[in-house]
Amino acid sequence: SQASKMKLKHNINPVLLQFINFIVLVYSLVTYIPWYILSGSKQAIAKAKQVKARPVNNKPGGAYRSVNSLHCLASVLYPGCDTLDKVFKYAKTKYKDKKLLGTREILKEEDEIQPSGKVFKKVILGKYSWLSYEDVYIKAVNFGNGLAVLGQQPKTNIAIFCETRAEWMIAAQACFMCNYQLVTLYATLGGPAIVHGLNETEVTTIITSKELMQTKLKEIVSQVPLLRHIITVDGKPTTWSEFPKGVIVHTMASVQAMGAKADTGNKQPSRPVPSDIAVIMYTSGSTGIPKGVMISHCNIIAGITGMAERIPNLGEKDIYIGYLPLAHVLELSAELVCLSHGCRIGYSSPQTLADQSSKIKKGSKGDVTTLKPTLMAAVPEIMDRIYKNVMNKVNEMTSFQRNLFILAYNYKMEQISKGYTTPLCDSLIFRKVRMLLGGKIRVLLCGGAPLSAATQRFMNICFCCPVGQGYGLTESAGAGTITEVWDYTTGRVGAPLVCCEIKLLNWEEGGYYNTDKPYPRGEILIGGQNVTVGYYKNEARTKKDFTVDENGQRWLHTGDIGEFHHDGCLKIIDRKKDLVKLQAGEYVSLGKVEAALKNLPLVDNICAYASSFHSYVIGFVVPNQKELAELARKKGFKGTWEEICNSPEMEKEVLKVLAEAAVAANLEKFEIPVKIRLSPDPWTPETGLVTDAFKLKRKELTAFYQPDIERMYGTNGK
Repeated sequence: SQASKMKLKHNINPVLLQFINFIVLVYSLVTYIPWYILSGSKQAIAKAKQVKARPVNNKPGGAYRSVNSLHCLASVLYPGCDTLDKVFKYAKTKYKDKKLLGTREILKEEDEIQPSGKVFKKVILGKYSWLSYEDVYIKAVNFGNGLAVLGQQPKTNIAIFCETRAEWMIAAQACFMCNYQLVTLYATLGGPAIVHGLNETEVTTIITSKELMQTKLKEIVSQVPLLRHIITVDGKPTTWSEFPKGVIVHTMASVQAMGAKADTGNKQPSRPVPSDIAVIMYTSGSTGIPKGVMISHCNIIAGITGMAERIPNLGEKDIYIGYLPLAHVLELSAELVCLSHGCRIGYSSPQTLADQSSKIKKGSKGDVTTLKPTLMAAVPEIMDRIYKNVMNKVNEMTSFQRNLFILAYNYKMEQISKGYTTPLCDSLIFRKVRMLLGGKIRVLLCGGAPLSAATQRFMNICFCCPVGQGYGLTESAGAGTITEVWDYTTGRVGAPLVCCEIKLLNWEEGGYYNTDKPYPRGEILIGGQNVTVGYYKNEARTKKDFTVDENGQRWLHTGDIGEFHHDGCLKIIDRKKDLVKLQAGEYVSLGKVEAALKNLPLVDNICAYASSFHSYVIGFVVPNQKELAELARKKGFKGTWEEICNSPEMEKEVLKVLAEAAVAANLEKFEIPVKIRLSPDPWTPETGLVTDAFKLKRKELTAFYQPDIERMYGTNGK
């Protein structure tokens, strides 16, 4: 079974192990009946086995809908609240004095010199100070009015380029109220990408922080000719003399003061309608130029309606920790879900998240320890990091402690796969691990890339909470599917949300058909109110990725390949395009990597490979026999052709040549293959590894080289 593969290995005397297993069996039998009666897990087990989505008709390729929205897709969170400003007004009226946005004050900053001579900035942070719903509302109204004083017109673009913080959300709410179109750019984008986004959207105002203004904006302002106003959210920067003429720097507070003074009594502000654009969200593109996705008010509302339905008992008792980029649809949606349900949002950053985080001074508290959140969103890379950290700690334990942890881990894995809970193990063994995230997490939401089964299981076991895996795209306003909290299976992304429906389209080239048995397979198409308007100033790409059916329903062609299981849950099994998102979030175009390296004299053919579960690219290379034999001779390597190709030494030599060519071709560091397999046999149509036109058949090549992939990624247990 899948569970037995993920168990940890121990070294316990077999006789002692039999005795321990007997004790566990007796304990399980004695506690089973009272647990079953008292815990309400009967319903959880029954729910886990239920069908979660069904096709709306019996035709192959029919759309699947959640069983909770078979007859009508959900699109509105609260009656009459069809735009984001109305949603916030509703929440403000309902939760008035309740805390909404929290920020930790910086008590002390100091430089810590490392043994290597490097200087690390460390901070000591205080308690969270909070703004209520009413406070945030007033600040947003004033900021929106202040922007109007600066000349911002309704339905025109304004950019935000800022780290995740309370001011980001206040600025966003101001824009939603005044019908300004908010252009979002990742704080990690490179210069040319930022310039492209700012110039394409023709913004005259950008909202940013002092640090980003000094580190990123200063160098590129001269390339953005239309820019007139820079607003810093965190006070005045120390110097601004180097800005070009005509660009004025304001603080957010001064703009809010202008807005508070402005006489808006007789002028009715222009309120948005549901079809108006709320956000133009720039997302990484395959060519390196990011694309702006136009997301309307009704798109976002439909998306957050679908997401909120998957989080049971969401409400005023919940505290969410916000630290992922708000320019990412997953974080923005999650925070808007919280804001509309009376939850608190405490802000953090990846560098200050936990006690062990890089900016937290040793001995002082990280954000999770102070905030004790109940809800948290994470990307797989962060979860994998936690998994590795805990496993390293386990390996440092004494033999007795380690074996005790492993026995408890394996026992709980068995119980989870049957749908049971383990309160004793949770309080005795896993309490300490749980405390790493504050000890109160009840749901972990994961999205952005696939999460490995082993990491998902680890989070379930050690953090004693469900991990909701989601699947969505910026183009679908982040909404698509999320697993139910009582579904403890791994490797799947759940059933369609109540706001959308999903169908599978045949992809003949890849050999995926919606008539396949036992599971229908094909390209994933998402339909519903959450499907966005399209790409900004890119009609051709919009027409390619979005279609409208005979009923006027918009469909997004995702390029991902999925299969539907009998209970209506979706599993992602392949990618139609050769664009792969690495574990850390960088996109790699395999075709681009191959094109850069294909023309080397040493290379007859090359297939690049990358996986979202790993952080680097690998490759399979058919070397040119004459060139490689010559290289082997130069390096003093003797042997048959097979021996040369199978030699780790020659692999390293070829890698050096590839790396040089990659740098010369301006490939990014993460695009350069880190490991390769040299193939002694050429790829011909007869081998089934290439088409008649000698195009690579990725699926077949992946299957053929599976043992090598496992070796190169170190996943075969060695």
